[in-house]
Amino acid sequence: MTRILERRGVEVSDPCRVVTLLAPAARFVLRGDAGVMQAASSVIGVTPSTLACRAVSGQDWSALWQGPDEQLLLGPVKWQSGFEAALEIALRDLPHSLVDISHRQVAIELAGPQTATLLNAACPLDLDLAAFPVGMVTRTVFAKTEITLWRKAPEHFHIEVWRSYADYLIALLNVAAESG
Repeated sequence: MTRILERRGVEVSDPCRVVTLLAPAARFVLRGDAGVMQAASSVIGVTPSTLACRAVSGQDWSALWQGPDEQLLLGPVKWQSGFEAALEIALRDLPHSLVDISHRQVAIELAGPQTATLLNAACPLDLDLAAFPVGMVTRTVFAKTEITLWRKAPEHFHIEVWRSYADYLIALLNVAAESG
């Protein structure tokens, strides 16, 4: 089987899967109570999920549930500074934490009919569609790498990984693809 990704930034496909290293994005961790999330929704363009392990997406921004009081916000880089300023204004009277983690992480998307099988080579979660449905998101591991895994469609996953682990993750995906 051919390698999934011969070099970073190149999309390679085969009959089973497509792996893409995504372009830079704006990423923020927002922490606060339900009032903070409600106040932030006007800036985000969607109301962050109150259901555990669920993601919601609007036209430009997505909010990924990370914990009862924590959301990972993903959006376009071009609006990063304006978005942060608008959130700070919307939340100025509410106790909250807003941290820009845009430079810490990168995103990888995987698509294809064997994507869940590929991920299960080193991810302990049950990725069957019934157990991990579309819209589900969680922190987990792929081998020894902490990731945030989001199922965007039945055969389409989005992975957030710390930049310093991205090459390791891609190498592991290559090994799993070659083995399988």
